[in-house]
Amino acid sequence: MKLIKKTILPVILATAWISISEFARNEFLVKTLWTQHYQELGLTFPSAPVNGALWGTWSLLFAVAVFIIARKFTLLQTTLLSWFVAFAMMWVVIGNLGVLPYGLLWYAFPLSLLESFVAALIIKNFTGDMKLKKLESN
Repeated sequence: MKLIKKTILPVILATAWISISEFARNEFLVKTLWTQHYQELGLTFPSAPVNGALWGTWSLLFAVAVFIIARKFTLLQTTLLSWFVAFAMMWVVIGNLGVLPYGLLWYAFPLSLLESFVAALIIKNFTGDMKLKKLESN
């Protein structure tokens, strides 16, 4: 029961939060930026159900990464490190591929930080590890 309450439940709840956050941001706020950018490239923006399933998988993997990072770091450190690993690196890659509409970063940057913070907060709350003190050296 402890495994479910301290590991599986926080990861599932963080996954749900991340999925909802990603869907709301990309479907309602910046979808036109994505579709217009892809049209200008002569491409069709990928929005088939299989793409949604892959984003669900991405959300689960991100939640697992936040869980692992949160075990070692404070809330703020977890937020920033997980944001860097998931978002900053992704934007560098898709920017390098030429498929990132840079205008969406005005929305995505603050909302992705919020997404990372809430995911870290969920994990920290459910694992009972709300330490805000400085990381002690080993």
